[in-house]
Amino acid sequence: MSTVTTRIVLLVTSPRLPAGLLTAEAWDAVRTHPVFAGAESAQADALRANGVPVTVLDTDAQGLLDAIAGLPAAIWLAGPAGDQPFARQLGLRLAREPGLAELELMYGSWDPPGARLLDAVTVMDRLASPGGDPWKRAQTHRTLAPYLLEESYEAYDAIVGDDLGALREELGDVLLQVILHARLAEDRDESDRWTIDDVAGDLVDKMIRRNPHVFTDQRTEDIEEITANWERIKREEKARDSVLDGIALSQPALALAAKILHRVERGALDVPLPAADGLGTVLLGVVAEARAAGLDPEAELRAATLSFADAVRAAENVRSPE
Repeated sequence: MSTVTTRIVLLVTSPRLPAGLLTAEAWDAVRTHPVFAGAESAQADALRANGVPVTVLDTDAQGLLDAIAGLPAAIWLAGPAGDQPFARQLGLRLAREPGLAELELMYGSWDPPGARLLDAVTVMDRLASPGGDPWKRAQTHRTLAPYLLEESYEAYDAIVGDDLGALREELGDVLLQVILHARLAEDRDESDRWTIDDVAGDLVDKMIRRNPHVFTDQRTEDIEEITANWERIKREEKARDSVLDGIALSQPALALAAKILHRVERGALDVPLPAADGLGTVLLGVVAEARAAGLDPEAELRAATLSFADAVRAAENVRSPE
């Protein structure tokens, strides 16, 4: 007499999606075969709410095999971590006695793009909440400001160094600063309070608003026209009294000078440079000459300075950092 080889379907779902949001294949499976789980969960509740019984078995792999003996198939509803220890134990058991059952992995849902951003927000909330990290809880937007600059510069170094591996890490450090600032803002008074969702929401709205060539019927492939539309929309959004409004005044002086000269040029203003009566005005004139020649004065000075640094290390017989 032949015996039934039970097919055990390990149903894995994303903990970052609403419970019950499953593929059609997963819904067909849970409605066709008995469903078991190792513990109660939101996913189990969602299945029950839709007429699918879920039996909780607080047991090991052998206990599951005993419970499903004789069934053609059974569904094991994996927990948020995928029940990796249980699945490993069950897999080893079946490897030793392959005739007991067949193990199949089914994905009922997948993490959406950006899912780990939700994890980052969750971890930061834990760190910045009571009982978390005292250092992070003691910070303010002002005390964190230098770190945002430092992490941004390190990301810039990775970019100019064509080090994509380092860039991945450094962008994570920049993201940490963004998430921490947003988490601190949650603890402010109601009038000043905002969250990471407000930050992301404002960004999404801005991207859609300023890219009508993508999100509306307005179509153009011309980069200059796209840039002009961006600037026009930006001017309409922000009521400014001066062409210099909105410039980050804390940026390095050389970059600041180049940015101001760019705004003056874009505004078609005829403002003469000050007379060269001191080092500052001489440097400003050099920046103006660089822009007229189509050069980035900040990048040019950086390149020259780094070349000089290499010469210094060569004189010291010290190898340049990678």
